[in-house]
Amino acid sequence: MQKKSLFISAGHSDTDPGAAGNGQREADIVLEFRDYLAKALQARDVEFSKDGELGQNLPLNVAWRKAAEHDIAIEFHCNSFLRPTATGVETLSSDANKPLGARICQTISEVLDITNRGAKDEASGQHSRLAFVSQGNGIIVELFFISNEDDLDKYHSGKLQLAEKLADLLMEEVRA
Repeated sequence: MQKKSLFISAGHSDTDPGAAGNGQREADIVLEFRDYLAKALQARDVEFSKDGELGQNLPLNVAWRKAAEHDIAIEFHCNSFLRPTATGVETLSSDANKPLGARICQTISEVLDITNRGAKDEASGQHSRLAFVSQGNGIIVELFFISNEDDLDKYHSGKLQLAEKLADLLMEEVRA
């Protein structure tokens, strides 16, 4: 039986496409992943809300308000850096959400075989000003570095398995 409400969000949209790297846009990747995760959650009978219908998402200023209405809120992003060797997954959240953020990082690191950069404070990343953490009490998940071709290839190879594993983790979390 589900005890906690869940919200999942694609961190960017056509109006704010986010980072770009290796011929890919962050908005496209995180929207696709949110939809894969939604399908995996539905298969597990997990109730959740999301920031838009299949293939679309709402602007960021709407997402954090929706996030604040839920017990667990997760927003997906991709990291980017000038050096194409930067790699790994990290989460940004309040102290209260760091344990779940750490579990998310561990899962992504294992599935994609990339570095686990860990669960960090909101101010540790470039998305600290988005209000998803500070006002929405959510967790920002930087899936991987879009600027790193190897990270991107590992994501594309493992994205379906990753959606399944994160759905398992989130199912446990909402039922705990």
